[in-house]
Amino acid sequence: MISVIIGAAANVILDPIMIFRLGMGSAGAALATVISQCCMAVYVIVQLRSRKMPIRLGFYKFQLKLSRRITAIGAMSFLITVLDNLIIILLNIVLRKYGGPARGDQLITCATVVQSFLTIVSCPVQGIVSGCGTIFSYHYGARKYKKICQAFLGVFILSGIYIGILEIGVQVFPRLFAGLFLQDESLSLQAAASLRMYTLALLGVAVQYTLVDGLTAMGKVRFAFPLSVFRKIMYMVCIIALPMFLDIRFVFYAGSISDGAGAVFSLLLFFFIVNPKLKQELQ
Repeated sequence: MISVIIGAAANVILDPIMIFRLGMGSAGAALATVISQCCMAVYVIVQLRSRKMPIRLGFYKFQLKLSRRITAIGAMSFLITVLDNLIIILLNIVLRKYGGPARGDQLITCATVVQSFLTIVSCPVQGIVSGCGTIFSYHYGARKYKKICQAFLGVFILSGIYIGILEIGVQVFPRLFAGLFLQDESLSLQAAASLRMYTLALLGVAVQYTLVDGLTAMGKVRFAFPLSVFRKIMYMVCIIALPMFLDIRFVFYAGSISDGAGAVFSLLLFFFIVNPKLKQELQ
């Protein structure tokens, strides 16, 4: 938490200095971010090297088997992040292609608003599932199947309540959320409509986060990865296919379709394949 505060505080202090005082503009904002991240990195390394750490950062004997397991778990997050960025690029390309120069820019602005709103959704939920990751890991190591099931249920309820409140809020008051990011009246109306189209099945995200991160925490990457990738592939297919049959503004339904289909696919795969194997293994 201290490292996060250091990064945020450094950014807040350096941004106005770099942007306005030194007249660097957006380049100054970028440089301020990099310096802030470096400050965080230095603090973290110093702490991990301190004597109060139970396991200090240092050089140890290389263990291939252990390294492969760590890499497999880390690769999951890496690949998901890469796919998420490729999806944003693909969406922008499709919006520009079918929307034309003028309308395409407006739609890309709406897409940016949607992505900003999704950050409000995903960051706290990511905090919940990441914070509970050690619970999954511990009970998996202790072979406590019922405790793992309770953890899945508890994480889903916490995530579902938060996401459910946001989904209802954005469906009932879409202009309120669009107004957080835009001041232009016409663009705000368009962004509000895009938010409503994108978030019809937002609760499916709670299912995805719970199952994917819970399984990843237990080292079950071979099950977690297909659950996450299926939703992203569905999203990309919808982004490409929907503009062929509908007006380009309806491409934002891709989010709802992929969230709903991804949740159904994840639940079916979990209950009929993953859960029986997990139960058998732990017993």
